[in-house]
Amino acid sequence: MSKENLPVNSAAENDLFPPHTIRAVNQLSEARRRAAYARLVPASIFKRFGIDANFHDADGNDLLDLRCDASLSVTEMSVYHQVGFRDPLLYGQITDTLNGQIHILLYILNDPDSPRFDVDRMPDGTRTLFGAEVRNIEAELAALRYGLTPGQLRRGLGLLGEAIEAFESFVASMDQEIYFAEPLHYHNAVLFERHGFSYAQGRRLMERIQAGFAPGGDLLPLLDNSTPFRSPQAADSIRLRSWAIHDNILGAPFNHVTMYKKIGVSAGLNTCPGCSWA
Repeated sequence: MSKENLPVNSAAENDLFPPHTIRAVNQLSEARRRAAYARLVPASIFKRFGIDANFHDADGNDLLDLRCDASLSVTEMSVYHQVGFRDPLLYGQITDTLNGQIHILLYILNDPDSPRFDVDRMPDGTRTLFGAEVRNIEAELAALRYGLTPGQLRRGLGLLGEAIEAFESFVASMDQEIYFAEPLHYHNAVLFERHGFSYAQGRRLMERIQAGFAPGGDLLPLLDNSTPFRSPQAADSIRLRSWAIHDNILGAPFNHVTMYKKIGVSAGLNTCPGCSWA
C-alpha cells in the first residue's frame, strides 16, 4: 500500500485506545475529550454549583469552554457556574512536556460569591498578566487587605487538596506516575510543597528566600514599609512574603520554578519551617 493510501486515524478510531498524552486526548472524539478533562475538576464543584457530569446546568446550558486543537499538545479549559458570568469557577492550562509527561501550567479556582479585585487589568482595560507585565496597584492593595494572595481575582474555593486528588486520577488514567506543575508565585510553591510536591528546579531559590527572611537575612531590612507590600510582618507570613516578592523585593521576578509530584507519594519538603500562612 502506498503512503497516500494509508488510512488516516479518525477521532472514533482514536477512541479505541487509551490516551497517554494531552495531544492524544485532544484527538479523541468530543464526548471522550470532555469526559477525560472532567477528571481535572474536583467532584464537589459539580455538586455545589448544580453542574451535571456533562457540564450542563439545570436548563441545559453548556458551562464548559474547552479549547484543545487536535494538532496541539496543550489544552485550555474554563468551567463556569452560570452562563455569562465574568470569571470561571475553574480555569486551567495543561500541556505535555517534551517527554510526553503531564505539565500543569495554570490552575485557578474562584469563588463566584466573593468580591472581585481587578488585579488582572488596568483601569483602561490593559491586561496585566496577573501583575507580571504591569501592576494595578490600587486593586492589588485592596486584594492584599482582603486577605488574598498575588494574582488572586477572588477568594478561592478551598479545594486544593481535592484538586490534587483529581489531577492524580487524571494522570493515572493515562498510565503515568508523575506530573509537573508551574507555581506562579512563592505561596503557590509552598502550598504545593505541603501537598507532597518536590522541585525539578527552583529549590535553591526557595531556600535562598527562607535564608533572606530569617534572622540576619538580607531581605529583612527591605521589609521597611517603603511600600504597603513590604510589611515587617512578612518575615514570618507565607502570604505576606509572597506579596513582598511580587513587589520585587528579590530584585528579580519569581520564576524558573518547576515542581513535580509522584502519584500517591509525598516528598515531605518544607522550605519555610515555622512560617504561618497569614
